[in-house]
Amino acid sequence: MMPEIGSFLLCLALGLALLLSIYPLWGAARQDGRLMALARPLTWGMFLCIAAAFLVLVHAFVVNDFTVGYVATNSNSLLPVYYRIAATWGAHEGSLLLWVLLLSTWTLAVAIFSRGMPQDALARVLAVMGMINLGFLLFIILTSNPFTRTLPNFAIDGRDLNPMLQDIGLIFHPPLLYMGYVGFSVAFAFAIASLMAGRLDTAWARWSRPWTTAAWVFLTIGIVLGSAWAYYELGWGGWWFWDPVENASFMPWLAGTALMHSLAVTEKRGSFKSWTVLLAITAFSLSLLGTFLVRSGVLVSVHSFASDPARGMFILAFLVIVIGSSLLLYALKGGQVRSRVQSEAWSRESFLLGNNVLLIAAMLVVLLGTLLPLVHKQLGLGSISVGEPFFNTMFTWLMAPFALMLGIGPLVRWRHDEPQKLWKRLGVGLLVTLILSIVLPWLLQDRIEAMTVIGLLMAIWVILLTLMELHERATHRHRFLAGLRHLSRSHWGMVLGHLGVAVTVVGIAFSTQYSVERDVRMKAGDSVDIHNYHFIFRDVHNLQGPNYSGGVAIIDVARNGKPEAVLHAEKRFYTAARTMMTEAAISGGFTRDLYAALGEELDDGSWAVRIYYKPFVRWIWFGGVFMAVGGLLCLLDPRYRSRKKAQREELA
Repeated sequence: MMPEIGSFLLCLALGLALLLSIYPLWGAARQDGRLMALARPLTWGMFLCIAAAFLVLVHAFVVNDFTVGYVATNSNSLLPVYYRIAATWGAHEGSLLLWVLLLSTWTLAVAIFSRGMPQDALARVLAVMGMINLGFLLFIILTSNPFTRTLPNFAIDGRDLNPMLQDIGLIFHPPLLYMGYVGFSVAFAFAIASLMAGRLDTAWARWSRPWTTAAWVFLTIGIVLGSAWAYYELGWGGWWFWDPVENASFMPWLAGTALMHSLAVTEKRGSFKSWTVLLAITAFSLSLLGTFLVRSGVLVSVHSFASDPARGMFILAFLVIVIGSSLLLYALKGGQVRSRVQSEAWSRESFLLGNNVLLIAAMLVVLLGTLLPLVHKQLGLGSISVGEPFFNTMFTWLMAPFALMLGIGPLVRWRHDEPQKLWKRLGVGLLVTLILSIVLPWLLQDRIEAMTVIGLLMAIWVILLTLMELHERATHRHRFLAGLRHLSRSHWGMVLGHLGVAVTVVGIAFSTQYSVERDVRMKAGDSVDIHNYHFIFRDVHNLQGPNYSGGVAIIDVARNGKPEAVLHAEKRFYTAARTMMTEAAISGGFTRDLYAALGEELDDGSWAVRIYYKPFVRWIWFGGVFMAVGGLLCLLDPRYRSRKKAQREELA
């Protein structure tokens, strides 16, 4: 009975989403307050129905209701309860329901926290979000219903969750990533609503900005967690593979980063209005494109769901409708929101625009590299592969000017500045950057690699100029320490965000150029030396888990004769899934990781072992955390919470 209730709740939510898409928009067109007032209760009703349906699915997993096909395929009676709950979004149908739940959550949040907006403006925004909810609810009900029964035949104990997903990463990574994906729907809805109204002023930008920043923070954390999860779970020692699904999350992140900065200019200076609207459309469109790539099966990826032509066609049609109608509306109304504000070449606006262009260029590179194999194959030209060398080369050349402007931009004034005033300070910063970029690799790794020097040039330049700007801002009217306390949270957010980019680049520069990998055969008592570390293979012990068995290798690590770490590398056999998995052992440190993965047992009783030395690899994720915290500080800035009276006056 419960699964049928879940299906009914989804159908009820579909009806409410349809009403939300029509009545508030109709009311805004007629200036009918009663119709516009329906937006909030309809949003509440839609959210509650979707949330209840999601809880019904969670309940089916917790109680092992294997009469539900989705539960039987993705769970097992031996699966720990926390993985059973996470298995709710472990495959296509449940993850899509989670997607819609989070989308309705964003819609409800807009309805709750936007009470200062004029009624007609809020009605348009919620109606647009209702349309998006409507599309995804149709997708679930028509092609991906997670409540479909398997009666009268069903698996007694279930087939089990994919062993690769039986990890804490499944609990946190997909929800946070999806929160970022669907969060850009809010900026999209504000942009479309502004086009409908024929205006986009600073008030609209101020309202869109915190929602965009929140979505960007979630997406940043989701990408960081996904990268870390791949690093320790796949056993390859890699943190980014330019996989199509990884690229699908990276593209909206790049567009969202550009959108955040463009909204700041629109709010402060009234510039970039048309560009800001286009970026909002682009960011959400790329989120939809990512959904198509993951769920249609058109591209091969370790992350993608099973191929289904019906799903692929539905998402493609939805993608075409959303992007096509949005761009058509932009073409018809974009001229009405075009900025009339002029700025000179040497101004903060120009530097922000330059970095916006570079971010979008980087996004287009990722888009081209992701879609080119698909297009090439569909045209009958054969199969091609666009791999790491292409992406790395293109990104290096795009990120060099990006880092240059990222460092200089905050030092330049709005509208107009005198470049002569900066030359001396920039000259000193450049000299220090050059020296440190050459000296640090030699001191830390005993040799100099050209790509590491290039990476450090970018990173140290950004760090030095960011700290220089921080010092100038703090000492403008106060002593340094007092000035630091007077800086706004959004300014601290900018500082942390820019430093985060630099820290990530440092991690990439060192880990890609100085990592050491060795594949060795080892048995009890064997040892190997890698980058001044002595690895001793002690033994392999039996291992028994709740739904798996296997072995765990004990590897002692010493340096200069002193114990450094003990690694426990596992080989697991999941009974229900009949699958063998490798669980890597990692000794993490501030400046290095020691990584061991246990392979197969060989005929002579020895084991294949893969050992890595990875310098500064954790800095990649430290930088991501810096960026996310920076975005969070911007969200906490009191200036985002203006008084309702002022909001109404500006938006009326």
